Amino acid sequence: MAWHGKSVSVVLPTYNEKDSIAAVIQGFVATGYVDEVVVVNNNAIAGTDDEVRKTSARIAYERRQGFGYSVRCGLSEARGDLIVLSEPDGTFAPKDIIKLLAFADDFDLVLGTRTTREMIWEGANMGWFLRLGNYCVAKLVEVLFNTPSLTDVGCTMRLIRREALRALAPHFTIGGSQFNPEMVILAKAAGLRFVEVPLNYQPRVGTSSVTGNKLVALRVGLSMLVLIAKYRILTAVRPLPSRVPDLR
Repeated sequence: MAWHGKSVSVVLPTYNEKDSIAAVIQGFVATGYVDEVVVVNNNAIAGTDDEVRKTSARIAYERRQGFGYSVRCGLSEARGDLIVLSEPDGTFAPKDIIKLLAFADDFDLVLGTRTTREMIWEGANMGWFLRLGNYCVAKLVEVLFNTPSLTDVGCTMRLIRREALRALAPHFTIGGSQFNPEMVILAKAAGLRFVEVPLNYQPRVGTSSVTGNKLVALRVGLSMLVLIAKYRILTAVRPLPSRVPDLR
C-alpha cells in the first residue's frame, strides 16, 4: 500500500449513510493505495457502526453535530502522511483517489470538483441550480483571494498533506457545512500550493440532509457567502496563518 513511500488515510464523516458506507470503505481499500480508513460517527443513525465493523475501518466518535466538527475529528484521528477526505454516500468513486494522489508530490492540497459536466453521472444530484451555485461561490473565492482556478470549493473529496494540515488545523473555526470553503481560504492565506481536479459525481444512496432540499442548499450557499465575506474583511485587516515552508 502507500503512495511513493507515504502512508495514505481516508476520512469518512457519517451521519445518514448506513446503506452505502461498507461498500464505499471496501472500494477505497480495494484501490490498493489506502493504509487506513477512519469513519467518524457523528451521531449516525442506528446500525451504522455494525456496517462499518464488517470492514477494516476504524471508528471515531464526534458528538458535536455538524459536518465541520466531524471532518475535524477525522483529520485529528488520521495517521497517514497523505489524508483524503470523502463522503460515504456513494457520490464519489473510490477509484478517483488516484487522481488526487497523482498531484500529491507537487501540491499541499488537492481539491476535487463535482461541476465538470462530463463527469456528472445521470441521476446525480448536480442539476443546473446546484452546479451553477457551486461554480459561482468558487469563482467568488478565486476572485476575492486571487487563488488558482476554482469551480467547486464545496466538494468534500480532497487530499491534504500532513505538514499542510498541521499549518491549517489550529485555525479551523467552522463546525457546520461551510468547512470546505474555509479550508480553501485558509490554504491560500497560508501560502499552500493547491490545485483542483475533476471527479466522477454519482447518484447518492439515500437522501442528503443538505443538497436533497433546494431551500436547505440555498441556505448553505448563503452561509458560505457570509463566510467568504468575513474572511475577505479579516484578511484586509490582518494576515491569517503565517506562510508555511515549501512542503514538497
